[in-house]
Amino acid sequence: MNELLTVLKKNIREYGMYIALAAIMAVFTILSHGVFISSRNIANLLNQTGYIAVLAVGMTLVIVIRHIDLSVGFLSGFLGAVAAIALTQWHLPVLLSILLVLVLGACAGLLTALPVAGLGIPSFVASLAGWLIYRGALMLVTASTGTIIIPQDSFNALGNGYIPDLFASQTFLPGIHKTTLLLGAIAIVMFILGQLGDRKRKMQYKFEVLSGGLFAAKLVFISVILGIISWILAGYNGMSWTVVIMLAVVLVYDFISRRTVLGRHIYAVGGNPEAAELSGINVKNITFAVFASMGFLSALSGILFTARLKSATPQAGTLFELDAIAAAYIGGVSAAGGIGSISGSLIGALVYMSLMNGMNLLGTDISLQYIIRGFVLLLAVVFDVVTRKRRS
Repeated sequence: MNELLTVLKKNIREYGMYIALAAIMAVFTILSHGVFISSRNIANLLNQTGYIAVLAVGMTLVIVIRHIDLSVGFLSGFLGAVAAIALTQWHLPVLLSILLVLVLGACAGLLTALPVAGLGIPSFVASLAGWLIYRGALMLVTASTGTIIIPQDSFNALGNGYIPDLFASQTFLPGIHKTTLLLGAIAIVMFILGQLGDRKRKMQYKFEVLSGGLFAAKLVFISVILGIISWILAGYNGMSWTVVIMLAVVLVYDFISRRTVLGRHIYAVGGNPEAAELSGINVKNITFAVFASMGFLSALSGILFTARLKSATPQAGTLFELDAIAAAYIGGVSAAGGIGSISGSLIGALVYMSLMNGMNLLGTDISLQYIIRGFVLLLAVVFDVVTRKRRS
């Protein structure tokens, strides 16, 4: 027990968000008399989290390199409207429309980075200009029609559809989505293998690792959580395409940030830009790459949100940037730069959206919801400052 408490104190920044997520889910499950943890609500919660989690992944890297991007909310809404126009007015195929919007998103990210990396203009100012521009652009493209309804089922499935059950059977586990259970089992195996590999590498370089007992307990605990989530989702239509896309983004970006030279350079720039420049890292190119990535993910978020609504609206993207920033900070990214993880941004998005989902279930007044969300964000930033001071 003493060892467990010691580990928690040393790694409170890493484990704090998991404890917060568990506490929030437990409280809302009790207050809603079990409705919060029902298969239908968990599936709805994950679908709601999808487009914010995708934004939070990109925002995490932007904050890691000591910048901010306020334009991503209305950029998402604008590019979602472009996708709707491409499908309904230009009559482009679904795949071509999606590719077009993703490319436009990356280009928009590069445009945001241009004054930041090229002229040294603060990213707050540059992205605020983008916020205004994309807000106006969204209103402009929807001015003549208002809400743009999207009739293409294949596109709308990205936000509302579920993966097919390849092992459907009325005799074995009827009513349970077997493919989702299989994917959950695969995720558990991959998690265990990944943790074992990480532990082996740390031991080779003589880094500090958990004792055998605590390490085994960690594997069992998280494997059980993954199994429970898989079972809950399997009880209601299975895993949605939104969740598949969200997890794919997290896995790809987690690999890039932890296993590639680009990822190491991003964190080096965030840790100390001057030292990174002196060591041969092109800070401008890293800035361009991170903002282009943010634009790309903004486009993907806009596609998911538009597909979920089956339409593009003049209000799409409102406050998305603040939700993404809040999720990133709750997930452990540091306001000072250089610290933050992709998996943390996913957990942060889940914490933030669980809070919103639970308050909606309880019928909490919208004004109180904003106040509570503000306090949660403030606590996350205070937590970051306090833990950094303790480490130093």
